Amino acid sequence: MASNVKKIVLAYSGGLDTSVILKWLQETYKAEVVAFIADLGQGEETEPAREKAVDTGACAVYVEDLREEFVRDFVFPAMKANAIYEGAYLLGTSVARPLIAKTQIDVLRKENADAVAHGATGKGNDQVRFELTYYALEPNVTIIAPWRDPNWNLTSRSAMIAYAKKHGIPVPVTADKPYSSDRNLLHLSFEGGVLEDPWAEPPEDMFVLTVDPRHAPDEPTYVEIDFEEGTPVAVDGERLSPASLLAKLNAAAGANGVGRVDMVENRFVGMKSRGVYETPGGTVLYKAHRAVESITMDREVMLLRDQASPKIAQLIYNGFWYSPEMKLMVDFVESTQENVTGTARLRLYKGNCDVVGRRAPKSLYDEKISTFEADEGAYQQSDAGAFIKLNALRLRVRKSAGLT
Repeated sequence: MASNVKKIVLAYSGGLDTSVILKWLQETYKAEVVAFIADLGQGEETEPAREKAVDTGACAVYVEDLREEFVRDFVFPAMKANAIYEGAYLLGTSVARPLIAKTQIDVLRKENADAVAHGATGKGNDQVRFELTYYALEPNVTIIAPWRDPNWNLTSRSAMIAYAKKHGIPVPVTADKPYSSDRNLLHLSFEGGVLEDPWAEPPEDMFVLTVDPRHAPDEPTYVEIDFEEGTPVAVDGERLSPASLLAKLNAAAGANGVGRVDMVENRFVGMKSRGVYETPGGTVLYKAHRAVESITMDREVMLLRDQASPKIAQLIYNGFWYSPEMKLMVDFVESTQENVTGTARLRLYKGNCDVVGRRAPKSLYDEKISTFEADEGAYQQSDAGAFIKLNALRLRVRKSAGLT
């Protein structure tokens, strides 16, 4: 235990875990605790969490509204990279952690604190994401992770509830949900509890952001999204801030049951984990962005970007947002977006999100060339024979040499 720690900045949510941790840090380290609350659009009022932190003994509380920065500087760059982890996960939790940790380090400096702390367990990815960011931004920072601390003995929910009651920390009176969840403007994630059986279907009453696709409206909803250099700027002609734009798409897509994912993923720490996600607006954004790219991005540039996409997704998932390789990748992706300006039209219907139109002022799609009707000489079909024969040369030589 670091005996010189006198002030700790805790990433605080106001839930049972971090409320207990706040008091536990005070008792165990005999230190002041600063509560840091990040508002990423989790759909909950931050004032009750602030009041609870004060009542639990925090010497100071910081509530930071990070919604616009989150969408602008983290969600949009991931979308431009087409960063999707293991083919399905749009990285809603992963992309939020570096912003939380970065701002927590800012609070550490403002308060001249000695350490940062978080409530992530020793089994998950979040401990890695938080701490890699801490170290990248403050190389010699002291980190306290209670779940890995040898003095931590509150290893069950009942033990934590008993500790909370002993110290007068309010405990929710409603029955605990049989899973854990994490929400921000991009998504809502569920894991643990009943979801640990990968054969078990998620309970329908679990979902919050999306209606059951079977009960979604019988008429489709159409949305048009405008992009400027790869960045979404307007929905149905209305220019919106990044956070407002994503919130509007969340409402439209969620009402049509769009954006549910149920997957078993590979955690960075080595185990497989089942996660269920609701990412309504993000699902629409990714599809719309890809649609505009399809008519504005050069084929070989797109291929190179797409080859980088899985690596970028892995870096985000594993917590390396503030790494030199991530910066290099992000700069590369930004350079591919210079001409990605245009509009995508999508149809949302009973869980489906389909692109039904795309247009751009500088489109690479030329109907005169692509048409199956008479092309008036825009494309010389006779040229294709020589093109094919040249590409077949190595195959012909190989066969002539008796190779298979």
